[in-house]
Amino acid sequence: MKIQTLLSITALSAALAACGGGDVVIDAQNNSPVDNSVGDNSNNVDNGGETPTTPTTNPCASYTDASGVIQGDYSAATGDCTYRTNFVSLNKPYVGEGELFLADLPNDGVHIFNGSLVIGQNYDNDADRIAAGIMQGGDGSVLRIEAGATLAFRSADDYFVINRGSQVFAEGEAGAPITVTSVSDAVDGTVDPEADGEWGGMIINGFGVTNKCEYTGSVDDGTIAIAPGEECNVEAEGKAGAGQTHYGGDNNDDNSGVLNYFIVKHTGAQVAAGNELNGISFDAVGSGTLVDYLQAYSTLDDGIEMFGGAVNISHYIGMYVRDDSIDIDEGYRGTISHALVIQSENYGNQCVESDGIGSHDKKDQATITDFITRGLHSQAKINNLTCIISPSNQGTRGEGAGIRIREAHMPEIKNTIMTTAYGAETNPGTEDHFCLRIEHESGQAALDDILTIEDSVFACTVLTKGDLNGSSTLDWLNLENDTMATLTGGENPADDATDVNIALFTNGFYSLPVADMVINGGAVTATPDNDLLGAVSMDDDWTANWAYGLHEGNRGQALWFVAE
Repeated sequence: MKIQTLLSITALSAALAACGGGDVVIDAQNNSPVDNSVGDNSNNVDNGGETPTTPTTNPCASYTDASGVIQGDYSAATGDCTYRTNFVSLNKPYVGEGELFLADLPNDGVHIFNGSLVIGQNYDNDADRIAAGIMQGGDGSVLRIEAGATLAFRSADDYFVINRGSQVFAEGEAGAPITVTSVSDAVDGTVDPEADGEWGGMIINGFGVTNKCEYTGSVDDGTIAIAPGEECNVEAEGKAGAGQTHYGGDNNDDNSGVLNYFIVKHTGAQVAAGNELNGISFDAVGSGTLVDYLQAYSTLDDGIEMFGGAVNISHYIGMYVRDDSIDIDEGYRGTISHALVIQSENYGNQCVESDGIGSHDKKDQATITDFITRGLHSQAKINNLTCIISPSNQGTRGEGAGIRIREAHMPEIKNTIMTTAYGAETNPGTEDHFCLRIEHESGQAALDDILTIEDSVFACTVLTKGDLNGSSTLDWLNLENDTMATLTGGENPADDATDVNIALFTNGFYSLPVADMVINGGAVTATPDNDLLGAVSMDDDWTANWAYGLHEGNRGQALWFVAE
């Protein structure tokens, strides 16, 4: 494992050597040497009349390679650090042996990247990767981001990648979250609250199991291994050429680092048909990676998407996601707990879209059965999810909807609230405004009690879509859960005296105590194992002091379904 020594944020003390890697192609846009002097970069707004505290040295990140010290440009006038493409880019990933460190800059300064931020070398074949000593998380380069830091990218062509073997340690705090966003947001201040596609998004590539690869053995008994003569280097979503990255392996315990109190905002890019960048793509990321207090705000495609792996995610917020707030595929088997999803009034597709087997429609039944037998299908656990579904039928990705389970995904879901938000009269009764839809092998798994949904509340304009291999999805759902088809015009899920039929939330999105909940005019009979239905309560508001968009004083607009 490479030595992980903290790089100084000053040019004088950055003396570690980089690990090489051949010729570097430098973008002609910024091919001049970096000027490390402290001066005006003229790329930011002023400081609102405040007198900034000017550091005596350049606080921008730096490292040393064969060409010497490379450091970001610091602007004393704005407090920002700007990193040209000869610092880091798609063509020049950071491959140093020491930790690259991004500080919480004084005076709310922003780390501005003129290109993409790529940590670690990407490999598309085993021979080169093994020769470089990249076998697991921790073998590659490391990025550390200080609590309170803000990173900003200029366009949808720019994204943030952690390659296999490399790690990111982004350990924010409740009062000092780490934010990764666009220049239009953090610097110019011109972004609309629900704008998306302002920068590309984040990709984390791991060595976990993805059923896009060939394996022997079983995931369930720990004998899984890449088949002899085969390699596992799956192309991740993103740009072709220098921007193409790869993921996959046979280690669901792999460690890509830590994300804690971490926010991505205004992301997304349509690279090509079926190739779209999300808020964060967790590509075969292992359970050794720690993810807690995470937010994806206003994204063009999915909020978070898991392509295999087993990373566990807790205290997640997906707000104003145009497509799926949580997307599961390729054999993902982690746990998602305490997740709050709020779709936009005007767009949003599934709260959860979940597939069990990648490229399911291209596989024959024998292969699908074999995958299920060996545990290569998705088997997520989802606990304490709140989803407030958009009433819109005009969104860019389709109608607002709840949970869609298909293609041999066999999850366990508990303590969840799914509801169509008030205002469903914009599209009354349309079947695509469902709370729950189960398809393919997942339907039989539900009938066989392998796929389970328990102690949850479903209150939607349309409760279910489709059937379970000829049996009623609604009858099956009713066995273990409270359900209610709302009036055609929609009903307010809030604790509101004008609506006596349903009361699930108070003050917008906080779950009421179970004893105070009302559904179908009566008591809720669900008995959650942790005394909480849904994601968050007023008594334990884990969203406070860090999450964006929910609370007055830290949002661009009020919640659309809450009377101010």
